[in-house]
Amino acid sequence: MPFASQRLQLTGASLGGLLLCLGIGSLAAMPVTGALVARFGCRRVMLCSTLVVLAVLPLLATLDVMWLMAATLMVFGAGLGMLDVAMNVQAVEVEKAAAKPMMSGFHGFFSLGGILGAGAVSLLLGAGLTPLQAVGVIMLLMVLLLLCSLPTLMTERLHQPDQPWLVIPRGWVAFLGCLCFILFLAEGAVLDWSALLLLQSPGMSVAHAGLGYAIFSIAMTLGRLTGDKVIQRFGRDPVMLTGALAAAAGMTLAVLLPWPQAALLAFLLVGFGLANTVPMLFNAAGNQQDMPANLVISAMTTLGYAGILSGPALIGFISQWLSLSGAFLLNRPAAAGGCRQRPAGCALIAGS
Repeated sequence: MPFASQRLQLTGASLGGLLLCLGIGSLAAMPVTGALVARFGCRRVMLCSTLVVLAVLPLLATLDVMWLMAATLMVFGAGLGMLDVAMNVQAVEVEKAAAKPMMSGFHGFFSLGGILGAGAVSLLLGAGLTPLQAVGVIMLLMVLLLLCSLPTLMTERLHQPDQPWLVIPRGWVAFLGCLCFILFLAEGAVLDWSALLLLQSPGMSVAHAGLGYAIFSIAMTLGRLTGDKVIQRFGRDPVMLTGALAAAAGMTLAVLLPWPQAALLAFLLVGFGLANTVPMLFNAAGNQQDMPANLVISAMTTLGYAGILSGPALIGFISQWLSLSGAFLLNRPAAAGGCRQRPAGCALIAGS
């Protein structure tokens, strides 16, 4: 994005509008992807969505026309959204077949990919490659990973092809969707506002303000990669409850503690707390009996992505009336969303 901003000579508002196009594309594609999986299977949907992503990556690295970049970002977002839903449906079915917790590990590798991808692009650009050359290397790696994984992906249809394209979540599914929305909202708040919050701590420099989200991301990745064994050892109910409370406590400490080192440790706590909450919600969604799993996963992914997009905007709006610290404190109920209705929510998760 920094290179695109330079090519297009974007202001902050224009850059925000372009990023919104990415979100719009994802939110438009996610709701119907569950029905596509039912009709064509995970393998075809994941293949097509990956090809869409591969096709537009070079354009994102070279376009210098504003409206073309906006349209391309929408297509890019749609490809990512479809891939996200199809991957989660595949993960649910694999976990069912294995009859043991695996969802946290899948989400852990997703988080790890984000960290490694950002690091790899930074290293390639630092080595003197142009953005297009760096994208070419990433595309080559994506193609190799796709070829390795394609034979193992599900080809069969999950349900009858006459399923509706869209469904409105109801009952326990609606409850799970609301939890997914507020937990992603909390994650989005940390993503966009943690650096500004840390800058309010005495002695914190602009150069180090990004450490908050970096520590949060590393903690979340490690928590997810070890989460399946933790869930197997202690059960879903205690892990969900403890994680949500830890995340809420971490957000409180990040605001109240005046030392930047303590605030960084607080974001570590938030990362570990939120690590396994969302994977367990997807597990519960895939195992409930009220609605077809593929449609539920599609709806929950859409709600989650809406949460991660709206969370930062909500924090920004509230901070106009309160301080940023006050707005962040009001975000604690979102972090604690996994346990606010513990008897109902955790019972469903434990039962799955």
